[in-house]
Amino acid sequence: MLNGQVTLASILSGDKRSIARAISAIEDDDPNITGLLKQIFPTTGNALVIGITGAPGSGKSTLVDALAAHYRTANETVGIIAVDPSSPFTGGAILGDRIRMQAMSTDPGVFIRSMAARGHLGGLARATTDAVAVLDAARYDKIIVETVGVGQDEIDIVKTADVTVVVLVPGMGDDIQAIKAGIMEIGDVFVINKSDREGVLRTEKELEAMLSIAQRPDGWTPPIVKTIAIRSSGIDELAGAIGGYAEFLKAGGPDANGRRTAVAEHRIMELLRDQLLRRALEKGLTQSEFKSMARMVAERRQDPYSAVEEILARLGIL
Repeated sequence: MLNGQVTLASILSGDKRSIARAISAIEDDDPNITGLLKQIFPTTGNALVIGITGAPGSGKSTLVDALAAHYRTANETVGIIAVDPSSPFTGGAILGDRIRMQAMSTDPGVFIRSMAARGHLGGLARATTDAVAVLDAARYDKIIVETVGVGQDEIDIVKTADVTVVVLVPGMGDDIQAIKAGIMEIGDVFVINKSDREGVLRTEKELEAMLSIAQRPDGWTPPIVKTIAIRSSGIDELAGAIGGYAEFLKAGGPDANGRRTAVAEHRIMELLRDQLLRRALEKGLTQSEFKSMARMVAERRQDPYSAVEEILARLGIL
C-alpha cells in the first residue's frame, strides 16, 4: 500500500510532501502508485505543460529559471521537472535539485524536482509523464519540463508537452544540429538564447529559411524569440509566444485533436510496453534463464528473434 499520507485529496490540495512522495513512488516503480494515478487522471488536463529542449550549453536551465520567475510575477504557480543525466553507479540524478534554483525553491508557489533519465532515450525520464500528471492534479498553472540536453534524443518531449520550446545558441553549430536531430519538426517556439553573442543574425536567418520550407499539419508558424536568459531579457516575449501557441491549441487548430490523440496513443503504447516487459521478466522466465538466453545470443548459439519468440510463447502470446 502506498504511504497512507499520499491520497488524492492530499495531491489535489497541493501538499508538497504528498507530491514529492508520489513522484518518488513513480520513480521507484512502486506497484501501488497505479491506483493513485488512476484516480488522478480525471482531474488532469488543466495545466499548461511547457517542454524546454535544446543542445547542452544553450542555457536551458537559466531560461527555465527566468520563465518561472516571470510566471510567478503574474501570481501563477509553477511546477518544474528537470530531467538530469543519471549517475552510472546509483541511477540517481547527478545534479540533484539544482543549486541554481535554491532561491526559487523556497517560494510556496513553486515545486522543483530533478529526475534521473536512467538511460531512457528521448531526453526524458520514463516516469516524467506520470510526474507531470501529479503536478497537474495539484493545480499548478504552468508545468515546465527541462530535458537532459543530448541533441538527437530530445524528440520525446513533444509527446509530453503542450508547447515545445527549442533553445539554440549563436555560434555553436546549432542550426546543423537542429536539422540532424529532427528538432525542426517538434518546435512550437524557437528561442535564440545568449542573443548578445556574435552570429545571432545568421542563426535567425537560417532558422527562418528552414521554417519557411517546413510544412506543419496544424498550420502553425513557430515564432523565433531572441533572449538573454541570464538578464531575463526577452522572457516576456517568450511567455507571449508560448501563450500564443496555447491559445492556438485551445481554439482548436486544424490538427489540435490529432496531436492530443497521438500523445494518448504514445502513452498507451508506452504503458503497454512496460507492462508486457514486466510480465515477460516476471512470469516468462527467471533471471538466470534470461541471462543464459542472453549468453547464448552473445555466443551466436541462438538468434535474438527466436529468443523473444520463446519468451512470448511462454506467456501464451505467440
